[in-house]
Amino acid sequence: MELYNSTLESGFILVGILTDSGSPGLLCTTISVLYTLALTSNGLLFLVITMDARLHVPMYLLLSQLSLMDLMLTSVVIPKMLVDYLRGENAISFEGCALQMFLVLTLGGAEDLLLAFMAYDRYVAICNPLNYMVLMRLRVCCLMIATPWTLAFLNSVMHTSCTMHFPFCMTREIRHLFCEIPPLLKLACADTSRYEFMVYVSGSVFLMPSLAAVLASYTFVLAAVLHMSSGEGRQKALFTCSSHLTVVGMYYGAAMFMYVQPISHHSPQQDNILSVFYIVLTPALNPLICSLRNKEVMGAFRRVLGRFSLI
Repeated sequence: MELYNSTLESGFILVGILTDSGSPGLLCTTISVLYTLALTSNGLLFLVITMDARLHVPMYLLLSQLSLMDLMLTSVVIPKMLVDYLRGENAISFEGCALQMFLVLTLGGAEDLLLAFMAYDRYVAICNPLNYMVLMRLRVCCLMIATPWTLAFLNSVMHTSCTMHFPFCMTREIRHLFCEIPPLLKLACADTSRYEFMVYVSGSVFLMPSLAAVLASYTFVLAAVLHMSSGEGRQKALFTCSSHLTVVGMYYGAAMFMYVQPISHHSPQQDNILSVFYIVLTPALNPLICSLRNKEVMGAFRRVLGRFSLI
């Protein structure tokens, strides 16, 4: 109990990828560049969609939420990691650790559900275009935006409370980029087997139906695209869907390794690499994949830029 009380007072030490790296300076520079790219690209995309009325349609409103989630997710982890490395201090308080875990779980879970809704939006747009404005009316779109945030918030409250409830008396060192469930449970001095099973079940419940919905939606979409008579329409539909599937593959691949794989199979090196992938790399690439070759987004960007230049 004394060790547990000590953890409450002094917190944890994050021994992340920079500490274990053979070239921490080069890795720190690379992560800084990727974070700057993620911050700039997601911020610009969110700003453009918010300011340009022509993009106030379901597809782009959902995309703006994806940019907001990525922007917040990477900002919860990376700035602290970079500051800690530059200062030579890796400490995080017990409360700070709980808050970081809560935010990462909320934003990650919300993105998981949002990607499924984005796939449904593309399914309706391509397979049932005549009823698109009815099936994707404003009320439905608002519900699609609110549902991921709400369910992810509730899931995050439950897991953060359960994880931080355990007594931590093994060591204060978390061999991970940030506070996350698998590495924290390895520090617990109580039996966590039942809770580990609950994490596995809830991870599967959160990820598998969403992934199934994405795959089902794009199976129907692909069948519809192949029957299109217009070559230009087929090309546009394939580009939109392939860019979304790339984002889905990057996110679900890392998330499934992290939360569906048994905790006993986790290693610090593997967890750190996966974390860099979905905390840094995916948020940096998502806006580029989704919007770089999108004529509507680029046109809106030029219009917004023109407004600022006039001001």
